Amino acid sequence: MVRLPNLLRMRRKIAYPLVALGVTVGTSLAVVSPAFAHGYVSTPPSRQALCASGAVTDCGQIQFEPQSVEAPKGRQSCDGGVSTWSVLSDESRNWPAKSVGNSVTFTWVMTARHRTADWQYFIGGTKIATVDGGNAQPDAVVSHTIDLSKFPGKHTVLAVWNIGDTANAFYSCVDLNVGGGSTSTPTTSPATSSPTSAPTTAPTTSAPTSAPTATTTAPPAVGGSSWAPGVSYKTGDVVTYQGVRYQCRQSHSSINSWEPSIYTLALWLPL
Repeated sequence: MVRLPNLLRMRRKIAYPLVALGVTVGTSLAVVSPAFAHGYVSTPPSRQALCASGAVTDCGQIQFEPQSVEAPKGRQSCDGGVSTWSVLSDESRNWPAKSVGNSVTFTWVMTARHRTADWQYFIGGTKIATVDGGNAQPDAVVSHTIDLSKFPGKHTVLAVWNIGDTANAFYSCVDLNVGGGSTSTPTTSPATSSPTSAPTTAPTTSAPTSAPTATTTAPPAVGGSSWAPGVSYKTGDVVTYQGVRYQCRQSHSSINSWEPSIYTLALWLPL
């Protein structure tokens, strides 16, 4: 897909207001998708989630739009074969691997909830799971528990979200140490913030928090304090932002550009 530089510069300005309004992009995706936001795996933290949180630095454009790794279906690479996101396929970065058990819950954050054919999970080109999407619009936060017991040790899981009404898919790579053990150390300095989910609407099903677990732990929130990035907020916490008080609707860790005023009713309820 051709990605024009001026559209890349405009992407965040366009995408976030659409999310705040709950706009869902439909069949125009195949033509105008560079201007809109879509979805990615936030937990365990995918490579783009690590970039967005600052846990891995110097990632380029992907740090601002982790949800935008879109390419034709059938690709088998972390960047979907799109040069804009090539940093995600750079193995020299020694991407930090999250230590997990044999059963792993992958949580997707959908910032534009396109009708879904299915979700697929691969390790080394081998398909390990398929979850049928029923060609229906998914919730803003979707979780799948996948059995990885046949793949102990360190692996990169390629998670693919196949859209139901276009020829495209969204790609996320998640580095895991299956069965426990120590977590690998990133080659870049980790930050204290963690990416958060930004659902367009409050999820209608119970799901683990969509905020990825990064290599560092954000400090707990203080009730009634001013909103700040890099803080772990839990459901019920109250913050103040730009003179308005908000109550947290879904546990998450905050990052810049996803303030309460942007994701009102998704993560925050004005009081």
